[in-house]
Amino acid sequence: MQNSELEKTSMKVSLVTILMNAALTVFKLLAGILGASFAMISDAVHSASDVFSTIIVIIGVKISAKKADKNHPFGHERFECVAAILLAVVLFATGVGIGYTGIMNIISGAYKTFEVPKIIAIIAAVVSIITKEAMFWYTIIAAKKVNSSALKADAWHHRSDALSSVGSLIGIIGAICGVPILDSIACIVICLLILKAAIQIFIDAIKKMTDESCDSKTEEEIKKYIENCDGVIKIDNLMTRLFGNRIYIIVEIACQSDLPLMAAHEIAENVHKGIEVNFPLVKHVTVHVNPYNENQ
Repeated sequence: MQNSELEKTSMKVSLVTILMNAALTVFKLLAGILGASFAMISDAVHSASDVFSTIIVIIGVKISAKKADKNHPFGHERFECVAAILLAVVLFATGVGIGYTGIMNIISGAYKTFEVPKIIAIIAAVVSIITKEAMFWYTIIAAKKVNSSALKADAWHHRSDALSSVGSLIGIIGAICGVPILDSIACIVICLLILKAAIQIFIDAIKKMTDESCDSKTEEEIKKYIENCDGVIKIDNLMTRLFGNRIYIIVEIACQSDLPLMAAHEIAENVHKGIEVNFPLVKHVTVHVNPYNENQ
């Protein structure tokens, strides 16, 4: 996978989500005003904040897709992780805000004074849930395709908005049925779900910035591929590390001890090129050849 594919996919998804969020914001704001629903007006503000989040994704991906330069000889992939961390913080703050509002409404008894909303508010909440859940799956599938932490974080921001709309729907129905406290209780539950997602995104991004090795399944597949390469007798050492959404590999292979230099170099080159072709997430491979020692 090349950086150009990451940038192209991210830009396409981001443009779609910005347009959808802008339309949803206007729709929910009008529905909240016409339907006398404070919860729906708050939900509209939440959708507006998603536009800001997507802009962070665009900036992060644009920078991470830049080619290596003198000051960044290994590339800029980690800037995509920085965008994911910023989005995780925004997501965490969103969850805290929703939870705080729910708790304060219960403590103060403010939920008792909420105006009974109209049917248009329910329609808006249902439309928002369906739309934002669809946007979550659209974004998360693209995020997995290009292994993007920033897109994954943005996908969960869509899910948080869908959950927020679920809370709004419960609150609206509760108010109509004479149980307005349901809105505040739903806010607290939704808060916990959003905080869990934010923490997971944050941890995943930090791992990619601290040279953690790639997952054991991928590492085992790489190992098996190298062992099956012509001229490789065994692997003396294999190290992998994550660099943003890409993988760097350092491997020591053992070859026949009396091989000519050119022959040993050709084996190393075949291992090098073969890994990069067969494992698209691998950005660079360093191969060191050791003489095989039967006594080791």
